[in-house]
Amino acid sequence: MMLGAVDTVMLSQYSDNSVAAVGVVNQLIMFAFLIFEVINIGTSVLCSQYLGARMHKNMVQVVGVSLILNLVFGLFVSAILHYGATSLLSMMGLRPELMEYGVSYMKIVGVFAFFQAISLTISASLRSANKAVYPMMVTVVVNILNIIGNYSLIFGKFGMPALGVEGAAISTAFARGVSMVILFVILFRKHIPRFPLSYFCPFPFVELKNLLKIGVPSAGENMSYSFSQVVLTYFINMLGNEALATRTYVVNIVMFVYLFAIAMAQGGAICIGHLVGERKIHAAYLLGKYVMRISILVSLVLSCIWALMGHTLFSWLTDNPEIIRLGTIILFIDVILEVGWAINIYATNALRATGDVNYPFYVGFVVQWSVAVGCGFLFGIHWGWGLVGMWCAFVLDENLRGIIFVQRWNSLKWTKKGFVK
Repeated sequence: MMLGAVDTVMLSQYSDNSVAAVGVVNQLIMFAFLIFEVINIGTSVLCSQYLGARMHKNMVQVVGVSLILNLVFGLFVSAILHYGATSLLSMMGLRPELMEYGVSYMKIVGVFAFFQAISLTISASLRSANKAVYPMMVTVVVNILNIIGNYSLIFGKFGMPALGVEGAAISTAFARGVSMVILFVILFRKHIPRFPLSYFCPFPFVELKNLLKIGVPSAGENMSYSFSQVVLTYFINMLGNEALATRTYVVNIVMFVYLFAIAMAQGGAICIGHLVGERKIHAAYLLGKYVMRISILVSLVLSCIWALMGHTLFSWLTDNPEIIRLGTIILFIDVILEVGWAINIYATNALRATGDVNYPFYVGFVVQWSVAVGCGFLFGIHWGWGLVGMWCAFVLDENLRGIIFVQRWNSLKWTKKGFVK
C-alpha cells in the first residue's frame, strides 16, 4: 500500500497526468491483490486461534498450505496484470493521453505480483504470532529502498537513466522482491524453522477447508469494497483528469490515517483471536470496545490535522489551482468519513478474528453497492455535484456500516463462531 503512495508523491513532481494514470492502475492492482486475501485472512484468524489454544502443528500446517496456494494465485494474477494491462485500463475508460503511463506501470508492477502474494502470507503468519515488529521493520526498509530507487530512476539521478513512470514501476517491483526475500529469512529464523513433511502427508485438507471457510466470505467483503471503488473510479474518470488526479492525491494523503487504523485493527484482531482461542470471551469483548474507541479518536485527530494542512499539502504536490481547491474541500469532508472508516476496519477484523466472517460480507456488499456506488453516481454524476458529491456518498457508506458493526459487536452473537472447540 505504501509503495503506491510513495510512487504517487514522487511522480507528482513529474506530472499530474502520470499521477492520475498510476492512481487508476493502483486501484486495479489493489483489487487484484485482494485475491490473496482469501488465504491471508484465513491464515491470520486460524493462526491466532491455534496459537491461543497451543495447537502448534495445526498452525504450521496452515502457514504451509497458505504459502503454496498464494504462490499459485500470485503467478496467475501476475500473468493477468501483465498481459491484460491494455484491455483492463481500456475497460476503466482511461483517456488516451494517460494510457501510455498506465500500461507501462501496470505491466512492470503487475508481472511481479506474486512477490506480494508471498509477502502478505508470511506477514500474516508473523503478526498472528505476536511478531508484528518484523513485517514493520521490513516495510520501513523497503519503503526507504523504494524512495531511493524512485529518485534515481524517475529523475535520472546517481548515474541512472531518467525513466519517469517506468522508473517508478521498476523501483516498486524491485522493492517488493527484496521484501519477499527478507520475510522468508525471518520466517525460518524467528517463527517456523522448518515445515516437517509428516505434517503434510496426508495433506491437511481440514485446514484448507477452514482457510477457505474464513477466507472466501472475508475476502468477498474486501473484493466487494475494492470493486465498488473501481466502479467509483470509473465514475470519477468521467469527471475529468483534474478530478481523477485530485482523488489520487487525497487517497494517498489520508493513507497515513488509514495505516494507523489498519495497524490498530490488525493488532487488536490478533489479540482477540488469541483470547477467543483461550475461551476468554468477555476479555475479548472488552478489548474490542477499548481499541475501537482509541482507533476512532486517533483517526479523528489525524484527519483533522490533514484537513487543516490541506491547502499547504496540495500546494506542495501540484501547481494546478483547481486540484488544490477541490482537494482542500475533500479533506474537510473526509474528517467525518474517517470516523466510520476507523470503526469498519476494526470491527470487520475483530469479527473475523472470532470466526464471525459472513456477517461483515453481507452488510458490506449491500451497503457498499447501494450507498457508496448508488449515491456516488446520484450525487456526483446525476445531480452534478462532482467529486464533492461522491465523497459525501462515501461518508454515508462508511458511517452506516460503522453503526451496524458496533451493534453486531455489542450483541455478542459472534461468541459461538470460533474454530477452536
